[in-house]
Amino acid sequence: MSNYRRAYLENSYIFITIVTYKRNPILINNMEILKSSYKKVRDKFCFEVFGIVVLPDHIHMIIKPENTKEYPVIIKSIKSDFSRNIDEKQIEKVRKYLTESKIKKKEKGVWQRRYWEYTIRNEEDLYKHLDYIHWNPVKHGYVENVRDWKYSSFHKYVKQGIYEISWGITNDIKYIQNINIE
Repeated sequence: MSNYRRAYLENSYIFITIVTYKRNPILINNMEILKSSYKKVRDKFCFEVFGIVVLPDHIHMIIKPENTKEYPVIIKSIKSDFSRNIDEKQIEKVRKYLTESKIKKKEKGVWQRRYWEYTIRNEEDLYKHLDYIHWNPVKHGYVENVRDWKYSSFHKYVKQGIYEISWGITNDIKYIQNINIE
């Protein structure tokens, strides 16, 4: 058993990474289920999503819960609702990897058990993580330009004037490639 403890700093933004089990690329094809799960949890808990990107096998997001101690329940609730509503055929290929422990706990093989979280320290740290989120589809080779990935908050920030639509194409590349979050 590990001695892992979460830091609960009130009024903080939290960077979270959630990964599917065995990196099964099921999220984009089930975007409506994911949106519905998010909405149900959003109706139940009070939290702001500062930035998000959904890739086929993982999600990065920055949230700011009204009650910081609730963020583990927020993540668990999103994962649980999505797992309950996904078509079983989507997870058949990873079921063979389920351990007895996972089966006993009635896990379906949708998500990795744990997620990665990091409490944002200051405004510079916040925007560094936001840049990382928006650059992630390019990093993983899904698109050549940040603007071409529609499953992120990037276009919301373009509309607000925070990013230029061409962000990540030229001078930004060296800076972005040097951001190491993981």
